[in-house]
Amino acid sequence: MTVEVEDRENGVRIIRLAGASASKSFSRESMPIIARAIDDGLSKQSVRALIITGEGKFFSAGADIHAFQEAIDADDAPQLIRDLTNILHPLLVRMRQSATIVVGAINGAAAGGGLGLALACDVRIGSPKAKLAASYASMGLSPDGGTTWLLPRLVGEQRSRTFFFENQIWSAEQALNAGALDEVVEADELINRSIEVATNWSQWGNHFREATKHLLHVQSQNDFETHLKHEQTLIEAAGTTSEFKEGVSKFLGN
Repeated sequence: MTVEVEDRENGVRIIRLAGASASKSFSRESMPIIARAIDDGLSKQSVRALIITGEGKFFSAGADIHAFQEAIDADDAPQLIRDLTNILHPLLVRMRQSATIVVGAINGAAAGGGLGLALACDVRIGSPKAKLAASYASMGLSPDGGTTWLLPRLVGEQRSRTFFFENQIWSAEQALNAGALDEVVEADELINRSIEVATNWSQWGNHFREATKHLLHVQSQNDFETHLKHEQTLIEAAGTTSEFKEGVSKFLGN
């Protein structure tokens, strides 16, 4: 199981799921390795943006089906699923709540829990070989990885319903048109373009990044009045930061 980590300029870190980490991302062996790599980036103040990508045909192909069969044979499938989601689901929450900008560089297939990993990113840039698949229906499983929460917020509820119940596989173009991908670029430009976006989105102050991500994350759960109070609390907190003082000074040309 391999996860390659590469630090670039301006606090951008690339996390590449390689080998079985991409093709069989969610196994008892690979899931902890992937989570540790992402968590390490999220926890470092020097890392302002993470780029998550895969290798070859796969961004993250989800569960190890052979491990599922072994778990079925051992009457251990519910425990295996619990073990994996106990790692994946808190990780997705941390990605959404962190001030760190997370860019999904979708080089190939993102399926099952790997789809959830892609959708939890702040922005998704795909190559022409990117594919998004649920794959739950044909496996007799209900969705996980936050896919039924994240996808409707990107593409709408009914389009999501159709995606899941028809067990669709979206090409890069279809995902772009639906709103599940933000851009599609040539494969040899995928990482460079992801670095550009990561650098641009992460240039702003820590409070702005964290608070804005949080507000956008919870806006659909709040009524308008509650959300306004939430915004007020966070912008008041921003008024105490050095970033605010520097921003005002710069705006005034001081």
